[in-house]
Amino acid sequence: MNIAVVGLSHRTAPVEVREKLSIPEPQTESAIAHLLSYPHIQEVAILSTCNRLEIYIVTEESEQGVREVSQFLSEHSKIPTPLLRQHLFVLLHQDAVMHLMRVAAGLDSLVLGEGQILAQVKNTHKLGQQYNGIKTILNRLFKQAITAGKRVRTETSIGTGAVSISSAAVELAHMKVENLAACRVAILGAGKMSRLLVQHLVSKGAAKICILNRSVGRAQELAQQFPEHNIQICLLSEMMTVISECDLVFTSTSATDPILDRAKLELVLEPNRGLMLIDISVPRNVHADVNELANVQAFNVDDLKAVVAQNHESRRKMAQEAEGILEQEVEAFDVWWRSLETVSTISCLRNKIETIREQELEKALSRLGSEFGDKHQEVIEALTRGIVNKILHDPMVQLRAQQDVEARRRCMQALQMLFNLDAGEQFS
Repeated sequence: MNIAVVGLSHRTAPVEVREKLSIPEPQTESAIAHLLSYPHIQEVAILSTCNRLEIYIVTEESEQGVREVSQFLSEHSKIPTPLLRQHLFVLLHQDAVMHLMRVAAGLDSLVLGEGQILAQVKNTHKLGQQYNGIKTILNRLFKQAITAGKRVRTETSIGTGAVSISSAAVELAHMKVENLAACRVAILGAGKMSRLLVQHLVSKGAAKICILNRSVGRAQELAQQFPEHNIQICLLSEMMTVISECDLVFTSTSATDPILDRAKLELVLEPNRGLMLIDISVPRNVHADVNELANVQAFNVDDLKAVVAQNHESRRKMAQEAEGILEQEVEAFDVWWRSLETVSTISCLRNKIETIREQELEKALSRLGSEFGDKHQEVIEALTRGIVNKILHDPMVQLRAQQDVEARRRCMQALQMLFNLDAGEQFS
């Protein structure tokens, strides 16, 4: 078995490509089922965020498995494979394992050290289990990656004050706007990203904030987290009226198509009235044609790179510390992975001993006759199982504990020879 990851990120593809490959959470179940229908994919997990789409697989044939994932991505995005391939990266086994560790630790994020990605990795693990994409190998890999992400945040300072996409967006606005406190600000959406937007806006002095959402309840819950600020609540159906009175608009909704475009803005914006739009959604909430309007400035997640460059520079040393932790976690996973080749031998040995136990127990019970009660049979059954488990315990522990590959294989060969085992096909 082999592990592979096929994907794209802010490093390999612009937002207009990433949004076409985005897999919203409601589509995860069908996407996993589709991928598992391919003959060379045994396990699958899908990590889809605003800055990346990564598909992790377990496959017996890496080349065939990668080809099947690429085919799925092409069909999903409607981008021909030759065009899509130039944006994709492919990592196999050890490189794939380290990559997921780095992702979970926030070392591969647009904003170095950002904390939200670890929650997204956890959610990927949960959904993969829920929809039967994640089994033994990916389950272990994702658990190890989550542990790695937690350790990096606990044992280094990389997460201290780390900016997120939301705070980078506010920082961009702060750089572009002379007086943020005087700005009338609208936030479209009321999810986690919007909560962070409000948090960073109020820290920069913004005082006139309106949250728009499809449901009032969720927007009210968000506003109640900032009771000392007079945050206005509106429905998205009032969006254009609110925007017509605003100076700065952030968009962070789960809409799969643009909800703002040139035609809508032209209807409500007064001549010579300036408006700044900062879209941190993928797929984008703001159509590219708004840039054709003379007094509108529009930015998306790819425009945040200049803002976060300073963050990378100041955190480079902390990232080096984190890499050392990740190497330990990769080694821990590799030890477990190498131990998988013992599974067939251990299983075969246990089955053989169990067969002998059952046969000898049956002979003994038949000699004791029908007068021997059920209660006594249960006692003898438990006794023989206990003896077998105790005999097998030490050989199994020692075999799994052998970290040296050759030493472990010599042990397995000795067991197979001494007990005349046919362990069959093993993990490689």
